[in-house]
Amino acid sequence: MKITQEFAVGKPVDVVWAFFQDIPSVAQCLPGAELVADHGDGTYEGTVEAKLGPMTALFEGRATVASDAATRTGHIDGKGADKRGGSRGQVKVVYRLEAAEVGTRVSVDANVTLSGAAAQFGRTGLIKEMSSRLIGEFVECLEAKLSAATEAEAEAVVAAEVRGISLFFSSLWSTVVGFVRKLFRKS
Repeated sequence: MKITQEFAVGKPVDVVWAFFQDIPSVAQCLPGAELVADHGDGTYEGTVEAKLGPMTALFEGRATVASDAATRTGHIDGKGADKRGGSRGQVKVVYRLEAAEVGTRVSVDANVTLSGAAAQFGRTGLIKEMSSRLIGEFVECLEAKLSAATEAEAEAVVAAEVRGISLFFSSLWSTVVGFVRKLFRKS
């Protein structure tokens, strides 16, 4: 499935670009993510916990991160597996940072492939809605880190734990409301 997101950060593009190069800090702002090892060559090991309704998947895997300072773009290729539930995931992400009138505009294009039990949630469209909400939490964390007065304060800022049931039902409700609105527009 393809996921495209765009968001604004109220800081200059050079500041946001520097943040995106600090992979441990980025990982701290990704809800459910934990960086386990940095192999020093742009390859990282980590986990991502995804609570999808009644199901919790803990994906363990690797990601390769590459960036181009001249174009302010980056690529992330990751693969992981949930050993307990038998799900597998693969993600290819391309991001671009651009100066905006006020701060920085960040564009993210991701191709996500899920197999196993987790794949059923991709078919319903809930993954896209949930990713939109998770991006919102990521941006809040990023802005808080960049606004911290000291390095210690910035280090203490981390993404909130993903509350799967409430996230699932709020995403489901948003999907239902969107469907009902479309239905009434056609009437």
